[in-house]
Amino acid sequence: MKLVRGILRSLRPHQWTKNVLVFAAPIAAGVIRDRTILVETLLAFAAFCAAASGTYLLNDASDVESDRQHPTKRNRPIASGALPAWLAVLVAMLLVPLCLLGAYLLQPLFALVMAGYLVMQVGYIFVLKHIVLLDVFVLALGFVIRAVSGGVVIGAVISPWLYTVTLLGALFLALCKRRGELVLLEGRAAEHRKILEHYTPSLLDSLTSIVASSTIMAYSLYTFTSPKLPANNLMMLTIPFVIFGMFRYVYLSHAQNAGGSPEEVFLKDKPLRITIGLWIVSTVLILGLGR
Repeated sequence: MKLVRGILRSLRPHQWTKNVLVFAAPIAAGVIRDRTILVETLLAFAAFCAAASGTYLLNDASDVESDRQHPTKRNRPIASGALPAWLAVLVAMLLVPLCLLGAYLLQPLFALVMAGYLVMQVGYIFVLKHIVLLDVFVLALGFVIRAVSGGVVIGAVISPWLYTVTLLGALFLALCKRRGELVLLEGRAAEHRKILEHYTPSLLDSLTSIVASSTIMAYSLYTFTSPKLPANNLMMLTIPFVIFGMFRYVYLSHAQNAGGSPEEVFLKDKPLRITIGLWIVSTVLILGLGR
């Protein structure tokens, strides 16, 4: 049972919230209410959960020594010794082919996108996360691929604005994550991950400001220029939710150093949960009324 619990924890189910982006394209296309499309999207979501969990296992097995130098990551099953690294790799090697097979049965093109995601993640684990700035871009591209997958599965052509906003928003989260790691580890950041010696809080704050402004501008333009959205421009009413959500996240990142784990922030912070809930409800209503 101890090994089973260790495997389940290493799959990081709390991070599966990232895969909700698979639903973005079907919702934006206004077809999510179709039962067949809903089922296909749910299956795509499950496939991405399996794929992401496989890469988490490989990452933790690869980073076992550096994780032991981290105040919180050292409690992960592999770093703490609760789960052997070889077993984690074995489970990952089982998950990856299964999720690719499931993706192919769902939609062959989706399997190709999934394979690209997995190749990129393996590249990140062993090489790309050690290259300054490129590391945060790879993290952000993982979110974009999730959004692309939703459109691929249902065969919908989605506005490029959706992917632009996703990329910028993901870059914002990745930069906040790096800042959180720096602050948490203080002067020992490079001992955990050498690339962190190339970052400083002031540099990350500057980059975050640029990306946050770009995200708000891109989302605002998306709400009234995308041909895929209702012509009544009511989607502009959701802009304040995006601005407040980003402001709240920056506040938590600076005041409570909570930016190091985005998925936990979204799950635990009540104002953020309410803001996201209001954005979802208003978006669904606006899209429904406009079609």
